[in-house]
Order: sequence, then C-alpha cells, then structure tokens
Amino acid sequence: MKFENAQKLLDKYVKGQTLKRHCLTVAITLEFFAKDFKAQNPQVWKSAGLLHDIDFELYPDEHCIKAKEILESEKANFPDLTDEIIRAVLSHGWNLTNAVEPQTDLEKTLYAVDELTGLIFACAMVRPSKSVVDLEVKSALKKFKSAGFAANCNRDVINAGAAMLGMDLKTLMQKTILAMRSGHELIGV
Repeated sequence: MKFENAQKLLDKYVKGQTLKRHCLTVAITLEFFAKDFKAQNPQVWKSAGLLHDIDFELYPDEHCIKAKEILESEKANFPDLTDEIIRAVLSHGWNLTNAVEPQTDLEKTLYAVDELTGLIFACAMVRPSKSVVDLEVKSALKKFKSAGFAANCNRDVINAGAAMLGMDLKTLMQKTILAMRSGHELIGV
C-alpha cells in the first residue's frame, strides 16, 4: 500500500493529533525494522504501522476488532490495502482484545514496538531535551522497570514481543530508539 493512501485512510477515521503522532511513530519504526529484516516492501510495513490504531478513536472498547470491519469496507476505495496489512493490524491486539497471533516478522514487530514506542516517547518527554536524539538505552530501561512510569504501556506485551522476535529487551529498545531517531523531526521528539 502506498503510504500516502494509508495517510488518507487514517485521516478518515482518526482526528486526534496525539493518536496520529503515535501512528506515525509506529509507522516510522516499522519502516526502520523492515529494512533491518530486509523486507520486500517496507512501504507495506510503514502503512501497517500507520493504520494499526485506525479503530481506537471511534471504538476504544472494540480496538483491534472493529479494525477488520473498517479496513475490509475500505478495500474498494483503497485497492492497494492488502490482507497482509489487515492481518498485521489485527495481530497487535493478540491476547489483549483478540486471538490473532502474530506470525510474520511484520506482525511480530508491530506487536513488540507498539507499546514500546509509547514508553520511549514518554522517556524522551521527561528529558531536558524532550528528544530521543540523546536518549540512552540505559535510561529507558530504568524507566521501563518503574511500573508507575508510563503505566499504560504494557510491559508484558513488550517483553512478549521481544521474545517473539528472538531479541532481548535491551536490543529491541536500542533498535526502537534508533528507529524513532530516524524520524524524530516528523514525530516531534
């Protein structure tokens, strides 16, 4: 899916700037990981990242459930919206809101970094620079261990995602910070 089409689709369903920024952060992070995994089409990864929370604003109690209905209904308007993207979007709700287990590298990565990008963003915001540019893994790991910090970021999901990817938490965190740095001007952190 062309990223500009994913942006048009997201704009139909998501109006809040905070959620849009989160979706863009995940998109940039997935594109970075796609290159790391030597994925055939990093645009698919980036588009899946952008669309991953398409149902959250309108249906927070049916997150990762309504997404299937929304995305399937938009296929006629966005013919490059693939089943691969739809399944990836659904899989980031595994064991939280649905039973769609992440299987592909794309799905596992989305599952792993969705919550982690939120935690890293929060780490950056409490720094004097308010940026990921100078954020060190050691600092982020310390905040990760503090349950009260960014309490809505599910540490169990982050740990499970790292295990799915065969990475330790430190490696996943380092790569995610590097990914966010690659687009820090676009995401404002």
